[in-house]
Amino acid sequence: MTRLNFTIEKQAHGSRARAARFTTLHSEVITPVFMPVGTRATVKGMTVESLVETGSQVLLANTYHLLLRPGPEVFRKIGGIHRFMNWRGSVLTDSGGFQIFSLPRSREMTEEGARFTSYVDGKTFLLTPELSIDTQKAIGSDIMMVLDQCINSTAGYDEANAAMELTHRWALRSLAARGDSKQAMFGIVQGACHPELRRQSAEFLREQPFDGLAIGGLAVGETNSERYDFTELVTGFLPENLPRYLMGVGTPIDILEAVHRGVDMFDCIIPSQLAHRGSVFTSHGKLQFRRTVYRFDEDPIDAGCDCYACKNYSRAYVHHLVKAEEPLAWRLLTCHNIRFYHRLMAQIRDAILRGRFVEFYEKMRPELIRDDEDNPQNPPKRRNNNPPSLGDYEVVRFAQGFSSIRQRSSGEIMHSVNRPVEEAEKLYVGQSHLADRLIKHADSDKELVVWDVGLGAATNAMAAVHCFEKTLAKLGADQVRPLRLISFECDLDPLTLACRDNSHFHYLRHSAPHHILRKGSWQHSSQQLNWELAKGDFLELFWKAPTPDLVFYDPFSAKTDSELWTSETFSLLYKNLTERSVELYTYSAATAVRVAMLRAGFFVAEGIATGPKSATTIAFNRADGAGQHPQRPPLLDARWLERWRRSGSRFPPAASLHEKEQITAAIESHPQFKLT
Repeated sequence: MTRLNFTIEKQAHGSRARAARFTTLHSEVITPVFMPVGTRATVKGMTVESLVETGSQVLLANTYHLLLRPGPEVFRKIGGIHRFMNWRGSVLTDSGGFQIFSLPRSREMTEEGARFTSYVDGKTFLLTPELSIDTQKAIGSDIMMVLDQCINSTAGYDEANAAMELTHRWALRSLAARGDSKQAMFGIVQGACHPELRRQSAEFLREQPFDGLAIGGLAVGETNSERYDFTELVTGFLPENLPRYLMGVGTPIDILEAVHRGVDMFDCIIPSQLAHRGSVFTSHGKLQFRRTVYRFDEDPIDAGCDCYACKNYSRAYVHHLVKAEEPLAWRLLTCHNIRFYHRLMAQIRDAILRGRFVEFYEKMRPELIRDDEDNPQNPPKRRNNNPPSLGDYEVVRFAQGFSSIRQRSSGEIMHSVNRPVEEAEKLYVGQSHLADRLIKHADSDKELVVWDVGLGAATNAMAAVHCFEKTLAKLGADQVRPLRLISFECDLDPLTLACRDNSHFHYLRHSAPHHILRKGSWQHSSQQLNWELAKGDFLELFWKAPTPDLVFYDPFSAKTDSELWTSETFSLLYKNLTERSVELYTYSAATAVRVAMLRAGFFVAEGIATGPKSATTIAFNRADGAGQHPQRPPLLDARWLERWRRSGSRFPPAASLHEKEQITAAIESHPQFKLT
């Protein structure tokens, strides 16, 4: 039994998110929980009463700063931080490791501890694990943190390994220094961005008698996607029965992503820091009150918020306070931001308890990164009109409000007909009834394999990923078949370019495509979706891949990528797809493409229309494929055959007389036309 009596109330389906509660020396805490930062025994701009009103449960104070001022002797005399600041909730004290890290020119790290110069009076201090814990005991916090050595998350292996091992030795000294104190203590997992070190650190610390474990050393140099990946990695090594704390993180979207990966506790200075700059998070997006657009706006900051500022003041008044640099502006906006965070945590918890977290997660991801949608800012003027580009590719903006990727050498645009996401969902995911196929039945519980031929900017692949996540959220892991997604691509520049510009490619605001670019594979946290990249020539790679159930066939057109649309290529595919019933979906409805498929042996059907395209194409490797399909697409019949006979372009331009005779014989004798 730990000092916190941590209890998990609900684990989300298809996610590591969890709702829990624990009891400290001063209060019960329900999770997920955000802890406002009260570095010097005060949250900037807030009174204790206003913190209570916003819903704060735990405050974070800092040992380094409180050691220097007012000093541990003050806390011993008065009776601890709770009485000192008149706070009845819980308090977590950071050990001071990060603050020491932030003073590279005035500190020295040794085995004994961190020697630094006080910013208060210039005196030299040696902060040892023992002094840090002794100070935290004097402060009287409910949760103490061990002293750790924090370094840049991008540090090299040797530096990260040395810092991790020192942190482990200091962790043992911190535990010894706690003695029989009833205060809880958390260990801190370090290891920078090195997976093996993170694993070693987590496995070492979980064997010690800590009451919780924290993930340190993130939000100090790595990218967002790296932070998400390493958070997910570490939580996989942490025990289920202890609270998990991601230190110093972060924005609302960071918190949502971390909860999804199994984190329970958060702190960050962002709510007050952004408030000081005139910015707030709202249900309308992120607002900046220095903008003149709010000068006459009589609406509340956020009509959906119940904080003191929103109930009593208009945007126009807040704008005036911000422009006049009045301290009240900082206080009101901090009040709102902290309340926004606590409301978000409550919504997350409610979604977990109701079994709807993954659905909530999918809905909130785009909402938490919006700017003011009521009063959008004018885009900054470009110094030139050249679109973003990489290699042979560039971003194309359409007047209808969506973007796509164009190959400059050929002029071809990926998903140029409709919005790329809509086309992918309709043509590939919807038409293949992917969501229905993911449902586990007695006769269909094996892994579903999907080939994504022509990864491009990952529009089709991400449509499949989102379909899987929505199905998982709706049905739960025990009702969903495993999905294996294999993307074939020889050039990753389109995806790299789109990921760099994901403000216009919203579907890429997900860790999966970034993982694919870096490592060539990604696994969903449920472990039931595996996405792999087969990089290189499709014709050299496909025969090594497992036989698919579905093929999303989306290379460039026959004009640009002619080799992938020939009867020889489709014949190779047909001969290698014999283990199971296979369906191939493609945007092309060209007669030449359909003829190539028929010659190869496929049974070819009319696919749905997408935008100005009057039809697409579905090919089956078995005669009963169309009849088994949920929407029973019509096979090309005698009417199509008659039109083909009359066509002036029914043969390739350079076909010899013998080749024409072979093509005619293959088409005329195809069993499909006997079926129809």
